[in-house]
Amino acid sequence: MAVKEKEKPVSGEIIETEYSSLMKKSYIDYAMSVIIARALPDVRDGLKPVQRRTLYDMYELGIRWDRPYRKSARIVGDTMGKYHPHGDSSIYEALVNMAQDFKKGLPLVDGHGNFGSIEGDGAAAMRYTEARLQKITEKYYLGDLDKAVVDFGPNFDETEKEPTVLPVRIPNLLVNGAEGIAVGMATSIPPHNLSEVIDGCIAYMKNPDMNTQDMLRLIQGPDFPTGGIVCNKEELLSIYSTGVGKLRIRGKVEVENAKNGHINLVVTEIPYTMIGAGIGKFLNDVAHLVETRETNDITDISNQSSKEGIRIVIELKRGADVEAVKNLLFKKTRLEDTFGVNMLAVADGKPETLGLVPVIRKSIDFQFELMTRKYTTLLSKEREKKEIQEGLIAACDCIDLIIEILRGSKTREQAKMCLVSGNTEGIRFKSDNSKKAASKLSFTERQADAILDMRLYRLIGLEIDALRAQFQETMKNIAEYSDILSNRASMAKVIINDLKAIKKEFGYERRTEVSEVGEAVIEEKPLEETEVYAVIDRFFYAKAIDTATYERNKEAIDSESRYVIRTTNLSRLLIFSSGGNMHVLKCMDLPQSKLKDKGVPIDNISTFDSSVEDCLYIESMDEVIPGQLIFLTKDGMIKNVPGNEFDVMNRRTVASTKLLEGDSLVAVLPYDKDGNATIVITSEKNYRLRFLLSDIPEKKKNAVGAKAMALSKGDRVKKAEILSGDSNSTLKIAGRATKGTKK
Repeated sequence: MAVKEKEKPVSGEIIETEYSSLMKKSYIDYAMSVIIARALPDVRDGLKPVQRRTLYDMYELGIRWDRPYRKSARIVGDTMGKYHPHGDSSIYEALVNMAQDFKKGLPLVDGHGNFGSIEGDGAAAMRYTEARLQKITEKYYLGDLDKAVVDFGPNFDETEKEPTVLPVRIPNLLVNGAEGIAVGMATSIPPHNLSEVIDGCIAYMKNPDMNTQDMLRLIQGPDFPTGGIVCNKEELLSIYSTGVGKLRIRGKVEVENAKNGHINLVVTEIPYTMIGAGIGKFLNDVAHLVETRETNDITDISNQSSKEGIRIVIELKRGADVEAVKNLLFKKTRLEDTFGVNMLAVADGKPETLGLVPVIRKSIDFQFELMTRKYTTLLSKEREKKEIQEGLIAACDCIDLIIEILRGSKTREQAKMCLVSGNTEGIRFKSDNSKKAASKLSFTERQADAILDMRLYRLIGLEIDALRAQFQETMKNIAEYSDILSNRASMAKVIINDLKAIKKEFGYERRTEVSEVGEAVIEEKPLEETEVYAVIDRFFYAKAIDTATYERNKEAIDSESRYVIRTTNLSRLLIFSSGGNMHVLKCMDLPQSKLKDKGVPIDNISTFDSSVEDCLYIESMDEVIPGQLIFLTKDGMIKNVPGNEFDVMNRRTVASTKLLEGDSLVAVLPYDKDGNATIVITSEKNYRLRFLLSDIPEKKKNAVGAKAMALSKGDRVKKAEILSGDSNSTLKIAGRATKGTKK
């Protein structure tokens, strides 16, 4: 639908537009802005905009690797004010991330102070910490900015210039990896070993026809700063060919002999995904395995990690099955985890998923572009030097004439005109021969300026010899730079030599082992079924007590508890609530407690919520399934449901009956098909109705039921009781005797 704006725009033009097309265009513009300018790294330098701007700002502030640290707050504030107006927290987070050696294979920032820990401790506030550039960052990420190797563009308010990409000399996208979430897409690239990546680049330059399989002989796979093991080596070819896949990574576990014949499992390296809160969760998960009796071999766990490295000690009891415990840890905790790979980056101005070889190819193409621009700039400067040096050498050969011109000239411009064009008008000469020689001079303007700026000490013989030597050096450089620019093989040799120098100075040993390891297998030992008593007090705290303890304290337990249910440790309890729901509670989740222990709320180990519903009836599923249950609602609806309707395996909420609007359950009663048994229903206004249980219709659990009792206006059912028909005893209700036994 076309819509006209009611108010006239400033330009005086009425704009007609389609809502759908306008929204589509606006959303696409927003999405591309997030993708290109915020979330995804550039394949050329491997940096997101916030990282690039932070490093460039540090370079501009002169915070070099060999100079004093500067406050992080100064760096963040300057970056935000000049280049990245998106809040200080994102800038400081990027700064901290680039300084953490447990997140980056090659940290780009040298942090001083508390920059967080591998266990999830956050960095101190930016006003406390300090930072400066790392040596490799200054030298090989920012070093050639003065040589016009990359384009500069305006900042957000067009008051400053910033580089569109940094002249990074290595494939930083692979070395440091990347993580980011954009609109409708995300990137997740693992870090790799610097030395291996450089070897891969050199090999590719020598043989551009290399495929992924060839490259994997040099770049073995991810190299996480936390070490660990990549377990699915056979899948790396597919992952690095497509740029998408899942890495199976696990920590390293060593076996140590402890005192008294005990054995300790020591985690010395963790999966990359466990950085931060994952370590604390791992400790809790191991404790949970012990609490739930999934293993009885672990006696204690302690985190002894320090600055020297990770050390998590798991103490085992004597005679424990070490391999079984290790497999249990790999299977049930994050000691073995998956790392999703999605090598998405900005390439040629658009997001693209790249394999290993394409990333190397684009990085090498970028290196050639950098070298072309660098040596074009250097060649231009050398040619300028050559021009000046030629002029100075020529001036030294006729220095007497030049001095005579300078002494006879009235202004600098007059002397310069004579040097450039031989114009002698207005200049006093000592002789006609001098004037004639001066008229033949033809220096360039740049040479003339250099001659006029030349100091007298340059006329010393040694200085003239040095000038001639510099000229020879300049000619040598011109020849070298011209060869590099005109011969791709020569340029490739320069790039290779630079890469070898980087590897020699900054290379490091591989930290992560890459191998083919099968998935951990747990041999599930069948649990022995034992008889227990599920005890639930009036506050609905539940626990399990063994039969011996119950028999010794039967009277006390029965008097203090709301429910005492004889069952087994493998059975399930069914909880029926006033909201018409049935909740399943596994007896395995009940803590095996002593008599005085409180237990746990059933809310915590089932889907039942005592703040929303009232509990009407709890019984073991083994008792419910063979029998039948009577359901009675406040509006007087009643039905008889077979117990097998409630045979549920999972711990979840099930609708045990269908309720009409405004109605709720008031009673759930077991029924054993006694032909003479009766039910007595009592309303809130003390009306009662008694009839045979056999008259109650049998229905499915999803049925409403039949009307049991006609209620007057405003009256509702309050309770119901079952009376056995084969007894001569009576039940007193409101002072009147009723035959039957209350069940």
